[in-house]
Amino acid sequence: MSRLPFVVVGEALVDIVVPAEGEGSSAVGGSPLNVAVGLARLDVPALLITRIGDDEHGRWVADHVRDSGAELATTSVVPGSTTSTATAHLDEERAARYEFDLTWDLEHHRLPEARALHIGSLGATLLPGRHAVDDLVRQAQDSDLLVSYDPNVRPAFVDDPGATWRDVAEIASRCRLVKVSDEDLAVLRPAETVEDLSSELLAGGTTELVVVTHGAGGASAYAPGLTVREQAPPTELVDTVGAGDAFMAGLLAILDEWDVPEDGAGALEALDEGHLRLLLRGAMTVASITCSRRGANPPTRLELPATWPL
Repeated sequence: MSRLPFVVVGEALVDIVVPAEGEGSSAVGGSPLNVAVGLARLDVPALLITRIGDDEHGRWVADHVRDSGAELATTSVVPGSTTSTATAHLDEERAARYEFDLTWDLEHHRLPEARALHIGSLGATLLPGRHAVDDLVRQAQDSDLLVSYDPNVRPAFVDDPGATWRDVAEIASRCRLVKVSDEDLAVLRPAETVEDLSSELLAGGTTELVVVTHGAGGASAYAPGLTVREQAPPTELVDTVGAGDAFMAGLLAILDEWDVPEDGAGALEALDEGHLRLLLRGAMTVASITCSRRGANPPTRLELPATWPL
């Protein structure tokens, strides 16, 4: 019997990378797409629901998804439309700043049979497509599926940090797993500590686990009554494009291996300190490999240690 996929919903686009020095390049990207690709490369079945055109960029996106082993929902291709783009400007430290030309008017979908649902980034917040994502979350909740969320905040789309935080917190309140970066939190709530904001997210509703990435400073996990932090492994940095998405895919792949999606509500908050440390270390290993090469190019399972996530 084939395994049910992780359904991933959100934007897919073409990234145009402009380095501080040297020639630029283009690649397929978008945070949810990167997560779906990352899952498939880690041997976890993944189905991407997105919106692309039937133009050259759209065909490039579709080929990339399928070549990575993930599935693309047939409804994702909108005839006569163009595919979105994002331009990543890399600074001297090779960190990325983005500019977007994005259309997000996703149709309403019936949620396919799934092992879990992951939503994220602009696709979860931008109108009008957000309504369709909200409806998929409701369907997942009705089926008692694990729902995960990575807001992956893009400052270019944040006109009112307070309003954006309220949107993020509302979406997070309906998801059992929330992954966020310290940079996201600094954009939206700069006067608050990571610890306080993580506690606020945990108190928002169904959320059982909040994971915060700190770049080169490692990652933290917050569950009711338990906090752990792990340092990042040594990394030969090329750039950080797609690192957070690779980390997210690593989290979900490890939880899949532990059968957490099948265990229902309460399974995440039942993880003990040892499991949370393994979860963080394993996800950072995936992100570290991604950072060691150019662009959003997450590793395959064969590129990881045989004992991963140990």
